[in-house]
Parts: sequence; structure tokens; C-alpha cells
Amino acid sequence: MNPKVAFFDAKPYDRQSFDAVNGGGMDITYFDAHLDSRTVNLTPGFDAVCAFVNDTISKTVIDQLVANGVKLVALRCAGFNNVDFKAAFRRIHVVRVPAYSPHAVAEHAVALILALNRKTHKAYSRTRDGNFSINGLLGFDMHGKTAGIIGTGKIGRCLIEILLGFGMNVLAYDKFPDTSLAFSSPAEFQYASLEDIYAKSDIVSLHCPLTPETEHMINTQSISKMKSGVMIINTGRGKLIQTAALIHGLKTRKIGAAGLDVYEEESEYFFEDKSAEILTDDALARLLTFPNVLITSHQAFFTAEALRSIAETTLQNIREFFDGGYLKNEICYQCSGTCLKKENKRCF
Repeated sequence: MNPKVAFFDAKPYDRQSFDAVNGGGMDITYFDAHLDSRTVNLTPGFDAVCAFVNDTISKTVIDQLVANGVKLVALRCAGFNNVDFKAAFRRIHVVRVPAYSPHAVAEHAVALILALNRKTHKAYSRTRDGNFSINGLLGFDMHGKTAGIIGTGKIGRCLIEILLGFGMNVLAYDKFPDTSLAFSSPAEFQYASLEDIYAKSDIVSLHCPLTPETEHMINTQSISKMKSGVMIINTGRGKLIQTAALIHGLKTRKIGAAGLDVYEEESEYFFEDKSAEILTDDALARLLTFPNVLITSHQAFFTAEALRSIAETTLQNIREFFDGGYLKNEICYQCSGTCLKKENKRCF
């Protein structure tokens, strides 16, 4: 069959990359709006929906999708904390893109680190205004410093490789550490506890999934255990950091700098042009006032290679489902993809 796909939160670059890969093979209808309880009524007559990080796939949305005859939710992202899997279980299939370009996200994390350290974003603004003073732009040598990487999946590993190339010593934490990890670098790499990472790291970078266990893992208590002047980088998920605690840490100078590509209440703002509006999110507005905070709008993934990979994997996931094939990228609530998947079978 030629499935009909409702594509939500479609941006011009999404349309371009998906159309180039699709080549007319699937019937895709693009909607600018996010998928949520207000827009799910657009889905009757569609076989699948394609959703992104700021779409809301709640129980209410899933109930309506099922009632409308939608059989598949195809996430074009790796994260899936926006899906109510209890509501989806054995009612609608959910697939994702587990990896598209780990290099893109890792390189963006490094870009944030370098910009904050050497204050290149401030220097750019100064020289554009004819101010060539370097007063206040003092940075530090990354060589010999310690980076703490939380999460050693594909992105974390790419970042570790890059930072070791700078001559940094790297401490890493993962709930399921890969003890076989090895890097060809004279600098030091080792797994450590979160306590050690907080106590010893000059830079802490987050690359773990958002789960009930990791939500607000960076909070008042964890920040109090960190070095004074620590730099915190988050290209993972916004809710890994408790924003109020981050702001307090910045105000008290416990935190020396923060680079954020995600924000815990980002759904109303990120990916949208709000330049003509007043920010109503007081916490986000406060963060933007700090000279030692650099915020980007969830763009770490945003490379040509990553966009093509996302389109290819998403369309392949949809094709596999409607061709009756094994769904290698399905997310299963009950078994976390470990039961029947071992036998290359669908869970229902």
C-alpha cells in the first residue's frame, strides 16, 4: 500500500529533506502545527503520523489517533519522552530514529564549550561595533582540564573522542557502562561515579536520555557538589536540568557558564520565530540576560547529513510497518524492545 502520512510541525527544511528522500513514494501531507489534543482532529483518513520532539503524544491524542484509524506514530527523533507509552501499548505502534548523526550533536556541544570559554560570541558583537578591546574575554586552556560526560551512547562517545583530542582528561558516567570503551589518546579516560564527576569536572556535559530517574538530575543538590566556576553543557533534554537551580547557581557564581541547546519549557519557543513578541517565560528571559549563558534553539542535530539520515530512517520505518516487516526501531512499553524483538517479531 501507499500509506498516507500526516506530518506535523513541518518546517521548510523538513519538507525539503523528506521530499528529496521520498521522491513521491509516500503520500505525505505537511502540517505546520504541532500534534496535540487540538490538532489531532486533522488525522482522519491518514495511516500514520510523523511527529517531532515538541509534539504531544498524550493519552488523549493516542485515543483519538486510534479512533481515527491511525496505525503508526513515526517519531523523526531519538527521544521519546513526549509519548504516553502506557496509552499506546498494544493499540498503536511507535517507531523512532535512534541515531542520525551523533557527530553533529557532539560537535555542537564542543562549539558551545569553545564559545563560552573564549567568549567568541561576545567578541563578535564587540568587533562589529568597532570595539576591539579584549578586556573581559579571558578564557582557559582546555588542555589538562577535566570534562565529565554523563551518558556514553553514540553522542557521548563522539564527544569524548573530541575532548581527548584537546588533551582533556575525561570522566564518564553511564547507568550501563561499556567497559570495553577505549580511545587512542594520551589523555586519560575512565568511568566514574556521578559524585566524582561533580567534584572533579571543570566541564559537565549531558548526553543521557530523559527518564523519571534523570529528570532534574542537575539540581540544587548536585550543583552544590560541583567545582566553583563549573561549565554546564546540555544538548540532551531540557528537563535534565532544573532551571531554577541553574539560575541560582549562575547568580551565586557557583556555575561559571552554561551552554544550553535545550530548555525544559522549550516547546512554545524553540524552532519558532518569536522575535516580534514579548517572552512570557520569566525563567527563559532571565537566562538570556546572563553574559555567561549561551542558548541555541535545539539546533545541535541540524546538519545536512543528519537531516537526510532522519528522513531516510523515518521513511524506512514507515515502509517496514506497512510492508509487514520487522520493526527494528519500534519502542515497546512493556519490554523496552527486548522481548519478541530478539526473535525479529513485532510485539503485537
